[in-house]
Amino acid sequence: MRDIRKNWLLYLMFLPVAVYFIFFAYVPMAGIVMAFESYTRQGGMFLSEWVGFDNFHYFFASGKAWLVTRNTMVYNVMFLGCYTVFSIVAAVFLSEITRKMFKKISQTLMFLPYFISWVTVSAFVYNFLNYEYGIVNKLLHYMGLEAIDIYSNTSYWYFLLPFLYVWKWVGYGSILYLAAIVGIDQEIYEAATIDGASRFQRITRITLPLLKPTMIILILLGLGRIMRGEFDMFYQLIGNNGLLMDATDIIDTLAFRSLMGSADFGMASSVGVYQSVLTLIIILAANWLVRRYDKEQALF
Repeated sequence: MRDIRKNWLLYLMFLPVAVYFIFFAYVPMAGIVMAFESYTRQGGMFLSEWVGFDNFHYFFASGKAWLVTRNTMVYNVMFLGCYTVFSIVAAVFLSEITRKMFKKISQTLMFLPYFISWVTVSAFVYNFLNYEYGIVNKLLHYMGLEAIDIYSNTSYWYFLLPFLYVWKWVGYGSILYLAAIVGIDQEIYEAATIDGASRFQRITRITLPLLKPTMIILILLGLGRIMRGEFDMFYQLIGNNGLLMDATDIIDTLAFRSLMGSADFGMASSVGVYQSVLTLIIILAANWLVRRYDKEQALF
């Protein structure tokens, strides 16, 4: 209370954020009980029949649990790795550009895909890669090559999805790392230049090591979404394409189909609880590893 009286203005500024998370993050957690019920509209959230772990048993017995868990983790690890690497590379390149006009134009063009919805992206991708009239296959046909059927071959999507994810998010990520680079004391670079360090040496010996704290924090925050797939991306690009389901079905799309296809609220809730528990375990494990390596870099 003494701290609140002393810094009341800061707490007042934080109040809207606290209210937001209370009503949109903590209050909805009461819906966890639906994962253990046979939900009916008559009984509602708290008066429906209690079935214990039957919903979880059905989820694991369906044979989809391991498939969607594997796909979600594999894709999110690929997304996080590619996003981190390319964001750092883009930020380093932007920081080394000396012409302000070219730097602003480059940064704007990189950041532009962030504002494009996945609905629009899916329309572009479909018109580019459609087997019958897509631009890519038209060019292949013009060059006398055989057309490729992207929407019936799973192997292409292991590369296409990370590419689209990086294309959309790398501009946003580069801004975060660029802000960290701008905050580095310029006297360090000046001293290195006087000592004869080349530009490449300044990047590898100064910029990248000093970016490590920011990188660790962003990776830890990214691990918080390691079990939460990009639902908009997968649903808009893949939809209900059964030919690609085994390679692209993730936890979020499975829960959505369970809810929309059969209105099985209990099944969808159990999938969400399973997803949240795995995410919590991953975050705690990753933070524990970081604390063993360097306590100052851990989130808690």
